Amino acid sequence: MGPTLRRLLPDLWAVLLAVLLLGPALGAGYLLTYDMVWVPDLAVRGDFLGLGPALPRAVPSDLVVALADEVVPGMLLQKAVLLGCLAAGGLGAARLAGPGLVARSVAVSVAVWSPFVVERLWIGHWPVLLCWAALPWLVLAGARFRDESRVGAALPLLLLVGSLSANAGVMSAAVLLAVAATRRRRPLATLLVLVGAANAPWVVAGLLHASGATSDSTGSVFALNGDGLPAPLAALTLGGIWNAQVVPGSRDVLALGIVATGLLAAAAAYGLRPAWRRLGARTCGALAGLWVAGYLLAVLTWLAPDAIGWLAAHVPGGGLLRDGARWLALCVPLVVVLVAAGCERLVRRLRIPGLRPVVAIGAVLAPLALLPGAAWGLLGTMAPADYPDDYAAARAALSERPDGDLLVLPFSGFRAPAWNHGRTVLDPLPRYLQPDYVVNDELAVDSLVLAGEDPRTPQVYAALALPTEVARSAALTRLGIAMVAREHGVPALPTQDAPLAGVVLHDGPDVEVVRLAGSVDVREPSAGWVAAVTVAWSAYAGLLVAAGWNTFRLRRSGIRSSARGR
Repeated sequence: MGPTLRRLLPDLWAVLLAVLLLGPALGAGYLLTYDMVWVPDLAVRGDFLGLGPALPRAVPSDLVVALADEVVPGMLLQKAVLLGCLAAGGLGAARLAGPGLVARSVAVSVAVWSPFVVERLWIGHWPVLLCWAALPWLVLAGARFRDESRVGAALPLLLLVGSLSANAGVMSAAVLLAVAATRRRRPLATLLVLVGAANAPWVVAGLLHASGATSDSTGSVFALNGDGLPAPLAALTLGGIWNAQVVPGSRDVLALGIVATGLLAAAAAYGLRPAWRRLGARTCGALAGLWVAGYLLAVLTWLAPDAIGWLAAHVPGGGLLRDGARWLALCVPLVVVLVAAGCERLVRRLRIPGLRPVVAIGAVLAPLALLPGAAWGLLGTMAPADYPDDYAAARAALSERPDGDLLVLPFSGFRAPAWNHGRTVLDPLPRYLQPDYVVNDELAVDSLVLAGEDPRTPQVYAALALPTEVARSAALTRLGIAMVAREHGVPALPTQDAPLAGVVLHDGPDVEVVRLAGSVDVREPSAGWVAAVTVAWSAYAGLLVAAGWNTFRLRRSGIRSSARGR
């Protein structure tokens, strides 16, 4: 094997695993699954800036997508994000694992073909996957910053990519600060500025909504799940998501879970010494601390779900702790480094040369063998879908929309439409249409219904319960709602839908759009809110400017160096 192929083989393996994991999802159409909702053209809305009445959980990811799909069509953008983040996560793991071919290849398999990635992909948490992909690169960039005190071009971009949601921003910040923080004041101040700018949009929007920044007190719903194993063991293998519907069937096979736990633990223990020598005590100590933090936060939701529920209900922002398995992303860098180093050490110490390639290939393929249900888009489950033509017609009917928000009925959050292969997904219609929207953000899990965080949700229920069409419409307009989009054929409770008085703008086979009768009390954010959000987004955009400026400086320095060399 030539040196070029040896160098490129782990990179090619990362791309191949990403393709194999997504499978049919890379075909024409949109992958719509649970929280993952992409549309052809996501319109920029005030709510995406954090100016809406509801807690802004999709800040800054929604605005970033809305701006990006002005350049790249939504369908291609989704596939580029999913394929790119899976491949980039594998490439970063390979770089973090060191120069050895076996170590880099094993690192790719352990990072990409893991329960954490598969479960987050199925539930649609793509900002968390982008964070997961950025973490190995942040470790490398952080170590470089610690040694050289130079920001460079990559670090701001990595923070932007890794901070597209609140949880993701906290984890990206934790990794960078753990690895790169020093006692020198100026570098530490630079780090804090970078981290603050990357997280400014959701932090400021959250502070503006601090009075409503609490969640339902039911913590056990989101607790770490065992996936067929005791929950603490499942966490060791980077699995344990709360939603059992997104867990591959092979995770319920006890023998596979026990073997996976044992192999990971043994390889990690065997790789501790070489990893410590290669990375040094400072970086290894940081990775170990991150692993402990991520693991304990995950297991805490299993040990003390009531305490987590109390925090979510009474402490603004406490809801970030509820989904414990999400914090296992902090464990990934150390697991990748130790397991890769352990496998590399084992192969090198084998005394029978002919056995080395067999063991090396076995180590690389072991994660795939232990999680076979993830192959080819969860065995074909993640097939893309095409939106009904009537969605586009309804959007065209709202091209000259009146002032005010859009309400989507029936007033339930999730759908399982036949055109999406019966797969559960957060209702995509409001995102497909243009206006700011009001949707039901309650979450039904088994027999429990968890309260939402939009203060207008109970008010909409109350309006729909009024006795006449005129009264219902009048109550909705007082909430700032000017239009209603009603989806046909959606199962719903009687309390979630009712006739309304107004003018029909569109009545198609899938969607009806009505402009409500009466004047609308249009909600306007205060000047103080607008000013605070503007500052936050300016700081966020400043990271992109800094990355561009640093890239320009590096290229200019390279050109000057080449000129002097001549």
